[in-house]
Amino acid sequence: MDNVRSRVLLGMKKRGFGCNKYNGFGGKVEADETIDEGAIRELNEESGLLATRVDKQGLLLFYFEDNSVAMEVHVYLASEYTGDVVETDEMRPEWFGIHEMPFAKMWADDERWWPYVLRGEKFVGRFWFKADQITITREELSRVESLSF
Repeated sequence: MDNVRSRVLLGMKKRGFGCNKYNGFGGKVEADETIDEGAIRELNEESGLLATRVDKQGLLLFYFEDNSVAMEVHVYLASEYTGDVVETDEMRPEWFGIHEMPFAKMWADDERWWPYVLRGEKFVGRFWFKADQITITREELSRVESLSF
């Protein structure tokens, strides 16, 4: 996130799960790293930026009716970073104004939790999707004081 210019970097997913949607940067955590370290590595691999500080903002669980395993997603902001933004095999990065998010081309839940980020609030949530990965059938979303469990 570029606080000076009030903008956020998203990536258009070019392949795999979430293809053709704008998303934050991330992926699976390696066996030898923490979740924070994984977030930093994934941002670098998918955008060329190296975060020098990350702040955990949220924790989300996603359930899809055609999959019995929940997907756990940790939401981070990286407002301190070095490097230059580059397109990668997986993502095409693009800056957006914080009030001009391309929600029509993002996951349906993003519009629901983004206001918490704008207010600087930590949050937890759960979203249940139909097999179409578009329709939300149920949601729980709330502000929390801490993400230390």
